[in-house]
Amino acid sequence: MTQASLPLAAARTAALHVQGLTTPPGAEPAPTLDTIYDTVARIGCVQIDTLHMVHRSHYLTLWSRLGQYDIADFDRLIYDPDHRRLYEYWMHAASIIPLANYRYQEPTRQHLRDSGGWWPDWIKQPENQELVAAVLARIQEEGGLRSADFKTDKAQRGSWWNWKPAKRALEYLYNAGDVMVSNRVNFQRVYDVKERVLPDWVDTDGASAKESHRWHCTESARALGLAGARAIADYMHTKIGTVRPIVEGLVEEGVLVPVESEVHGGETATLFAHRDNLPLLEQAADGAIQALRTTFLNPFDNLVWAKDRVEQLWGFRQTLEAYKPAKDRIWGYYCLPILWRDGLVGRFDPKLERKTGTLRLKALYLDVTPEDALLADIAAAMRDFLAWHDAHDLVIERSEPTDVGEKLLAVL
Repeated sequence: MTQASLPLAAARTAALHVQGLTTPPGAEPAPTLDTIYDTVARIGCVQIDTLHMVHRSHYLTLWSRLGQYDIADFDRLIYDPDHRRLYEYWMHAASIIPLANYRYQEPTRQHLRDSGGWWPDWIKQPENQELVAAVLARIQEEGGLRSADFKTDKAQRGSWWNWKPAKRALEYLYNAGDVMVSNRVNFQRVYDVKERVLPDWVDTDGASAKESHRWHCTESARALGLAGARAIADYMHTKIGTVRPIVEGLVEEGVLVPVESEVHGGETATLFAHRDNLPLLEQAADGAIQALRTTFLNPFDNLVWAKDRVEQLWGFRQTLEAYKPAKDRIWGYYCLPILWRDGLVGRFDPKLERKTGTLRLKALYLDVTPEDALLADIAAAMRDFLAWHDAHDLVIERSEPTDVGEKLLAVL
């Protein structure tokens, strides 16, 4: 790998393969509890978000890799005490994380416990410390509670930063690791004390900050397949200034290996691969591994966390425009990138009308020539997407090129 540049197609294929995004549709393993867990473990964690124009982001990330599966099985791995192998906490933002890696989040818990998290001055106030103790005592006595189970006499102001005091206390306890999310009811968190949520088999011997950073850096590089230091930092959601010296140290140790790779635009760049992934790069270069999957990615999918790398390898600019004023959006509110084989070839802005079973695409964009094979593969992925959402009708309001929408509907 160090003697000649890795071809761009091989770099893309390797990056997709480690993410579980090369399997041909229909060839996925059966979506058992083990398969779902292994998929999360393979990519490190799955990001949670509140937006749900279609199924929520953490569910979509699994569908992109497995096709149709039972969402209840995923939830069972997180919230069912008899099957719990995943949990909610901060990793790449709010995430679903394997409990096998629980110890590596201890520095985050310690930092948020000591600093007070989002409100460092708030926890320093004696009355708020008393409130935190009272909220914890009530959960210990009554069992799992939602923030809605606490009442306040103070009026709400409608801002994220003006939560009622009990909710702020719950967030502090959650950040500090004293309570965990034991369930969700209508997507509202149910908090319970750690002792009633955390399985006995979990290793609670917390890692040091140094050990944690090294582990996150190593595992992020493994999950990326091929990436620069900034992409590794983006994946682990850590500042580049913290990550760069760790990467340099891992290179000196031989854990990470510099690889010259072709990137989008015909140039080359020095990227890093985990030494365990070197055979994968060889297989991708030889054609033994091929990118054959067509699927749709959500805006919070692991593949697009490192936005600079997405542009570097695919020439694709991923952006979430949900929080922009409508007049400032280029693509749409909640666009899903379209993966076709080894390329990111377009996107669409969906809205599921649940009462009527209609999936409405407010816009569909293709960045490449809509050849028959591409349309057939997108149509097959769309059929699976519709079925998984219990939708039976597809409406495409507009498309670019203008005839692509009609062509896709004709294939469907």
